[in-house]
Amino acid sequence: MSDQLLIEIRVRPNASRNKVGGTVGDPPRLVVAVQAPAVDGKANEAVIKELAKAFDIRARDFVIVFGELGRDKRLLVSGDIAVLREKYEELQQTATLQQRLDL
Repeated sequence: MSDQLLIEIRVRPNASRNKVGGTVGDPPRLVVAVQAPAVDGKANEAVIKELAKAFDIRARDFVIVFGELGRDKRLLVSGDIAVLREKYEELQQTATLQQRLDL
């Protein structure tokens, strides 16, 4: 079964390392930190590459539908919606627990 899931993210460009995890804001948005600068679409490319690794799917399965030039973005992810939703929630929860441990 192939479908699409809409996810909301907050991008942190110029980070010390690439990382997907954690939430910020209300409603909660998944945090995606990338080392790439927010210049000439480099951060967007890095974001999609990191999300593809985190979700274990192809980069071409991600499409930015809102926020191409901003830090807050909405993306459509193609694939098995049940698996995608589970992974999305796992990334949010795992990172939230890690953030709590870091406090």
